[in-house]
Amino acid sequence: MVGLSPDIDKLDLDALRTLVLELLEGQVLLREENVLLRAENNRLKGLNGRPDIKPPALRPSGMDKKARSRAKSGRKSNKTRRGAKKGRVAIDERRVIEVDAPPGSKFKGYEDYLVQDIYFRPHTVLLRRERRLTSDGRSLVAPLPTGTKGHFGPELRRFVLAQYHGAQTTVGRLLNLLRDFGVDISKRQVMRLLTEGHESFIEEGQATLRAGLKNAPWISVDDTGARHGGRNGVTTQIGNDTFAWFATTLSKSRVNFLELLRAGHNDYVINDAALAYMSKRRLTGSVIRLLRDAKCHSFQGAAAFASHLESLGVPALKVHPNPLRIATEGALWGSLVDHGMLDNGVILSDGAGQFNIGHHALCWVHSERLIHKLDTFTEHQRKQQKRIKTRFWWLYADLKNYRQNPNKKRRRELRRRFDALFTTKTGFVTLDRLLARIHARKSDLLVVLDRPEVPLHTNGSENDIRTVVTRRKVSGCTHSEAGKQCRDTFLGLMKTCQKLEISFWAYLGDRLKVPGAEMISPLPELVKNRCMNIA
Repeated sequence: MVGLSPDIDKLDLDALRTLVLELLEGQVLLREENVLLRAENNRLKGLNGRPDIKPPALRPSGMDKKARSRAKSGRKSNKTRRGAKKGRVAIDERRVIEVDAPPGSKFKGYEDYLVQDIYFRPHTVLLRRERRLTSDGRSLVAPLPTGTKGHFGPELRRFVLAQYHGAQTTVGRLLNLLRDFGVDISKRQVMRLLTEGHESFIEEGQATLRAGLKNAPWISVDDTGARHGGRNGVTTQIGNDTFAWFATTLSKSRVNFLELLRAGHNDYVINDAALAYMSKRRLTGSVIRLLRDAKCHSFQGAAAFASHLESLGVPALKVHPNPLRIATEGALWGSLVDHGMLDNGVILSDGAGQFNIGHHALCWVHSERLIHKLDTFTEHQRKQQKRIKTRFWWLYADLKNYRQNPNKKRRRELRRRFDALFTTKTGFVTLDRLLARIHARKSDLLVVLDRPEVPLHTNGSENDIRTVVTRRKVSGCTHSEAGKQCRDTFLGLMKTCQKLEISFWAYLGDRLKVPGAEMISPLPELVKNRCMNIA
């Protein structure tokens, strides 16, 4: 350790580096102390202090992500003058408007003025389907046009899905709107358009999730309360900057989360990854040996795996942790690895226990909220809380900068600053205990140092799941299994289209076979290509 007045000429390179880092840390602390003393001095004088507003560099926001994307793509800022719309929209009609001019006026050409409009009116077609009787007695009827379902065409079906899921309107308002347009339709028919015949959309949603889990370097997850069938449940979000996927269940356990991560697969696998998971979760060694030495290691369905555990006597064991739960979690994790999902992928969460699996990372914003929500009762406690929060956001800003330009020297310095911050003794006992708890999650909070592509927050998940909250507020709960599955599927597809910069309206038009609709590539392929480019 370097003394207070070392002989600089006798110090080696490492000692000089240590001395510089200590001086920089001391400068930061003095700056903090100076800011706090000035605020206290103004308070004692009865002056209004500076507003407690974090500078832009310290505020967690998605705006920096948009700015970086504009810089990479070479696009100019929105502050530049917008160009004419004439080159961006198709001209459907050209109309000449004459001016009422006095006699003798000279013609000087035209002044173009672009007007955009939209037409809503019913379009009813009477299909006269030809019938034929073949020589062998068979009756043939001409097929319905492509995209027609029941007595409704593809354009109306697209409008219903776009309004309900994209605009997040209610069934009642959508029904009134269609009737105002002149469409003869009942509420039951609207519900059928929303919940029936969407198997292809559901499969594409599952395939999109599989593509994301197999190719994305990281995913972020979140959940929110939801009701289904008159019971309280939870909607889980899984996604990143390229895709989003939702599922509503009645459980919030880790087993449920692992089942969702299987993306439609139904198998349980006991492999090396499963056994390593069980060992990490401190499952008793005798149970691990039973599962490892068994003849069968792959099981289709929960019933088959439960029967296997019953034959081994696992449910009868009265030990801690619960061997049945840990064995099930391990087999589900083994299935994920067996299907090549989350291969070295990071799971970023807000710290909820069910998400703490695999290579896990914690959200810094949620960690700061723990400090922010602490109750303070004395001036000393408030001062220490504010001081820690200031240092927290300075470290956060430097981590954001590190993501743009990572290097080994900065990595060592940031690790040291993390330790210095979260081992601080403030004299505020509750705060000190909280800092120690946060310091114990160091590996989860500093994943960004080894994986700079991983965000520092779960703002993306918070934004995605807001659509579920909106739907919950305007429509209450779902009642049928088909309604729940379609709601989750279309919300995920809508969010995925937004992230891929695809029009949800155009996507629905292509999938519902609307004549003349723009062709949209399969979303799993687009997600895979985007994830590979990011990686």
